[in-house]
Amino acid sequence: MSTTTEPALTQDEVMPEPAREERPEQSRARYPDAEGFIERDGVRVFWESYGQGEVTVLFLPTWTLVHSRIWKAQIPYFARHFRVITFDPRGNGRSDRLLDPEAYDEREFAQDALAVMDECGVREAFCVGLSTGTQRGLLLAAEHPERVSGLVFVGPMFPISPLRSLKARLARRFADALATRPPLTTRGWGKYSPHYWEHGGYADFVQWWADKMLPEPHSTKQIEDAVAWSLDTEGKHVAASVRGSALATPPTRRAQRALAERARCPVLVIHGTKDTITPYTDGKALAKITGGKLETVERAGHLPHVRKPVQANLAMREFFEPAPRRDPTVHRSDGRKRALYISSPIGLGHAQRDVAIARELRSLVDGLEIDWLAQDPVTRVLAQEGERIHPASEHLANESRHIESESAEHDLHCFQAIRRMDEILINNFMVFHDIVREDRYDLWVGDEAWELDYFLHENPREKRARYAWMTDFVGWLPMPDGGDHEAYLTADYNAEMVMHIAGHPELRDRAVFVGNPEDIVDERLGPELPMIRDWTERNFEFSGYVTGFDPRGLGDRDELRQDLGYRPDEKVCVVSVGGSGVGGDLLRRVIASFQDAKRAVPGLRMIVVAGPRIDPESLPQPEGLEVVAYVHNLYRHLAACDLAVVQGGLTTSMELTASGRPFLYFPLRHHFEQNMHVAHRLDRYGAGRRMDFDTATPDVIAGAIAEEIGRPVDYRPVETDGARRAAEKLAELL
Repeated sequence: MSTTTEPALTQDEVMPEPAREERPEQSRARYPDAEGFIERDGVRVFWESYGQGEVTVLFLPTWTLVHSRIWKAQIPYFARHFRVITFDPRGNGRSDRLLDPEAYDEREFAQDALAVMDECGVREAFCVGLSTGTQRGLLLAAEHPERVSGLVFVGPMFPISPLRSLKARLARRFADALATRPPLTTRGWGKYSPHYWEHGGYADFVQWWADKMLPEPHSTKQIEDAVAWSLDTEGKHVAASVRGSALATPPTRRAQRALAERARCPVLVIHGTKDTITPYTDGKALAKITGGKLETVERAGHLPHVRKPVQANLAMREFFEPAPRRDPTVHRSDGRKRALYISSPIGLGHAQRDVAIARELRSLVDGLEIDWLAQDPVTRVLAQEGERIHPASEHLANESRHIESESAEHDLHCFQAIRRMDEILINNFMVFHDIVREDRYDLWVGDEAWELDYFLHENPREKRARYAWMTDFVGWLPMPDGGDHEAYLTADYNAEMVMHIAGHPELRDRAVFVGNPEDIVDERLGPELPMIRDWTERNFEFSGYVTGFDPRGLGDRDELRQDLGYRPDEKVCVVSVGGSGVGGDLLRRVIASFQDAKRAVPGLRMIVVAGPRIDPESLPQPEGLEVVAYVHNLYRHLAACDLAVVQGGLTTSMELTASGRPFLYFPLRHHFEQNMHVAHRLDRYGAGRRMDFDTATPDVIAGAIAEEIGRPVDYRPVETDGARRAAEKLAELL
C-alpha cells in the first residue's frame, strides 16, 4: 500500500475523478486530523481519520451513489469520544472511478476497509454500515472476526423477505439485460436502470431516488445533499457498481441468513418504519438472526441517521460505550439553582442583552449559578463581564466563521447560509446534550440557539429541565429575487416550526419575543399558514426590547464624551459592523469616503471599529482615520457620537435608537432579517436612514454623513425595562 504512488491506469478499468462544475464546499463541523489514500491493485481509495481514543469507529461506505459525507451528522460527535475513520467508496468522492463491475464486488469493499484500518494502525473497530454497507459489514465480521468489535446497520440492505429475495435473484439473473437494454418505462422504479443512467437519465434518477430515500416531510436540505453527493460521480460508474454488487450479493434467503449467522459480534440495527428502499421487516429479521438490538425510528425513511440524527447518534453511543453515566437528575446538596445559557454567536447583540438578562435573573433568584455554552465572539463579551463559560464550549463548531464563509461583497444570503449550517448545528446540539447528560441544570435558556430548539422538538424525550426560548424575529422570509423556489423553502421551514409547536406545545416552558407585537412584520408564514404576528401572539410572551443598558445610566452626554476622550469641538462618527467578519466591505467603502466627508464636515473624527473578527491591519488607514479592534461596551461610544454608520443588524441600530443618535444603516444584500424584520422595526421607531450599498459610492456616503451628522432626531422611545421583564419570566421557571 502507498499514500503517494499514482495508480497505473490500464485500459478503462480505473478512471480519475471526472471534471465537474465546482460547488462551494459546505463548512464542516470538524475537519480530519489525517487523510490519505490506500492503493490496492492500482485502485486508490481515499480515507479520513478524526479524533483519538481506545475505541475506533469505522464508517463503511454505502452504495457508490454517495460518498463519506453521508456520515456528516455522526463524525464530529463520535470524534470527540472515539477515533473515527471513514473512506469514500470506489467510484465516488476522492476515490478512483471504476468501470469494471468486478471491481465493485462486495469483497473488494471489505478488503478496502481492512487496508484502511491497517494504514491507520487500527487492529479492531466497530463497523457502521448503511444500506448496501450491510453486506460488506457482514463479510468483515464473518471472515475477519478479530477485526470487528461490533456491527451497526442503518437501513440495512438484507433481502431476507420472500419478495426482497426474489427481486435480488432477478437482479442477479438479468444484470446484463438491465445494463444493455433501455427500460420499458422511465417512471417510478423504471428509473432504476443502468442503461438509463448511462444514456442521459442519471440526474433524473438521482432526484427520484433522493426523494424516495427521504420521504419525511420537511427534508428539503437532506434531499439537496443526497442529490449533490450523487452528482459527484457519473451514471456509468454507478451502473458498474450495480452490476458488480448484483453478482456478489448472496443470491438466496438461505445464503443471506447463513452470512448473518456467521457474525458473532454484538449487533445494532437502526431502521425507519417508513423505509421504502429496504423494508423495516428486513431490519427486524437481521436483528433477530444476529441476536442484536433493534432501534426503531418511527416514521423515518431510508436515512434515519440523516433525518433523525440525535436518536441514531445516541443509540450508537450506547452501543459503543455502554458504561453507566452519572444521573444528571440528582440534585446538588447545597440546593442552589443552576441555569445553562446558550447565546447565539452570530454577532454580538445576543451576548449584550443576555448578560443584562442574566444580571437581572441573579437579582431575582438568590444564589443562582449560570454557565454559558458559547463561542467567539460571544465569549469575548462574557469574559469581560466575568461570566463563567462552560469548558465544553471549546467543542462547539464556530457558526460565525461559517456565516463569514458564506458572505461576499456586502452580501449574505442569510436563510441559505443557515440551511447550509446543518452539520454545525447538529454538532453543537450534541455538545449541549453531552453537557446535560453529565450534569444537572434547573433551567436551559436558548437565545436564538436554533439547534437547541429544533432538535429538542425533534426529540422531546431528551428534555430534562425547564426550557425557555428567546428570539427577536419570527419567520423565515424569501428574498424577492429568490423566486418561487425560495418562497417554497422558507414556507416549508416555517411549516415545520408551526408543526413542532403544535405537536409539543409543552416543550417550551417560556417563549419570549424580545420586542412588542407591533415590531412583527405584516407577512404570512407561507401559503395556508398563519400571519406571523397572529401566530407569534398566540405562542409567545413579549418582554419589550432589551438594549442591555439603560441610556439614563450613562449620565450627561457631554460628561460621557469627555470621559471617552472626545473633545467638544469634534464631530465624532463611529463606524461599526458588529461582531461578525461579514462587514469588511462596508468598512472599506466608508473608509474610502473619509477624505470627502472630512472636507464636508469641519472637525470630523471618524473611528472605525473593526470588531473581534476583522483584523484592523487588513483595512486601509488614511491619515487622520482611527481604526480600532474590539471595543467592549461599544454602546457608550455610540451614545456619545454625533453619527454612526452601521450594518443593518438589530442590536446596534436599536442601541442608537435608544440613545437618540442619528445613524446610517446598510442592510446586507439577501439578508432577509436585516432587510425585512429589522427594517420594519426601525421604521416603526422612526429611526435611522437606510442606505443601499450598491448605489452608495464613497461620495454618496460622504454626502450622507454631512447631512446626518449631529442632526436632531425624534425617535419613538425604547423601553428600558426589557431585561427585567424577560428575567421575571425566566425566574418563574426557577
